[in-house]
Amino acid sequence: MPENKHPLEERKDSGFTPSSPVKRTLAWIGIAYMLILLALTTYFYFTGTGLGNLGPLLAVPGLIGLGILALVSWKSTGRPGRGPAIALAVLCWLLALATLPIGIIGLLSNFSGTVTVFGISVLGG
Repeated sequence: MPENKHPLEERKDSGFTPSSPVKRTLAWIGIAYMLILLALTTYFYFTGTGLGNLGPLLAVPGLIGLGILALVSWKSTGRPGRGPAIALAVLCWLLALATLPIGIIGLLSNFSGTVTVFGISVLGG
């Protein structure tokens, strides 16, 4: 019986606490932005010029991630409710879908004077 006297003292804490699904989702969004910044920095070092007109394109990963974050938060904590979480995710993904062509046009405007995307001719800066 002496070996069962203090079962809590014998169990050692490993110190590892797994991150919540919300924190892991935020980490993946951060990794996406880190890769984008790496690509922008590499482009600058190889060409000596920076890329402009990237605001709409840089919003796309955040919008996609926010939609995923709403669903992950709902599944893991129950907040927000099912309806608001799905509505927020759909809204974010539709905004990302609407912003993507604008961002692509802005990115392509860095490489030539005129850019034609989906039959739309846009003058670059």
